[in-house]
Amino acid sequence: MRYYTIQPSEILKPYIRCFWVFEHDLAVDEPEYIYRSVADGCAEIVFHYRGVFDDISENNNGVAANYRSGLHAQTSQFSRFIIKEDFGIFGAYLYPYAIPRLFGMPADETTNTQLDLQILLGDEGKFLEEQIMLANDNAERTGILSAFLEKQLLNSRQIDKNMMTAVRYAIHSQQTGNVNELAEKFSLSTRQFDRKFKVYSGFSPKMYLRLTRLQKALKQYGCNKSLTRVAYECGYYDQSHFIHDVKAFTGYHPGFYFSGKAEGTEYRDI
Repeated sequence: MRYYTIQPSEILKPYIRCFWVFEHDLAVDEPEYIYRSVADGCAEIVFHYRGVFDDISENNNGVAANYRSGLHAQTSQFSRFIIKEDFGIFGAYLYPYAIPRLFGMPADETTNTQLDLQILLGDEGKFLEEQIMLANDNAERTGILSAFLEKQLLNSRQIDKNMMTAVRYAIHSQQTGNVNELAEKFSLSTRQFDRKFKVYSGFSPKMYLRLTRLQKALKQYGCNKSLTRVAYECGYYDQSHFIHDVKAFTGYHPGFYFSGKAEGTEYRDI
């Protein structure tokens, strides 16, 4: 199993957190691989250049099985995917406000959806998919997708930079804060901030803070800290609150998720 990330160009860094590659060759005694994605306030553009997963989630939102490329929008749900052959996936991990910037639609219109790239972009999406599939390696794929995204930036409309900053602050700040404090920091009333933030993040500020807190906790995977300490350092009020959110957004009790036995955690061990 191989998982690694590639840094974007300076032009793309405000919108793309990283490019990533996930590859795996099934062992002789491994008839299938099941991957579980968890709730995340960021989005992804995904290309399956070797093998294709089927969505086996209970909350499958109608995306066609066996699609080669798509936009996985920011989500408050966990999903499960299965494959019975070797696979290779190339993706771009996006800030949610990249969706209105790159594709001209409010982020909250895509929340909890997976959109086939050919449906999203038409012939342009089909051509992009073909280029990615025919590329010789992932360095070439990175160049192809970077060129496409940089072109999208040149041709797309501008967005509210104050809200871009607010979303990035929610993701990267080590302060847990609350909605009123965020609204005040960005010089807006709570009502204005709530409305604008949702357009650029896909969620209400309150929900988004829950999702970013979860991701901060999951990044502690593999550490030697107790779950109580992880919960405290990531801003959870108490242990029961931590347990509730991890179960709601991953489908697992935190004790099991952090044990290394849960679906979709294998790449974290690399």
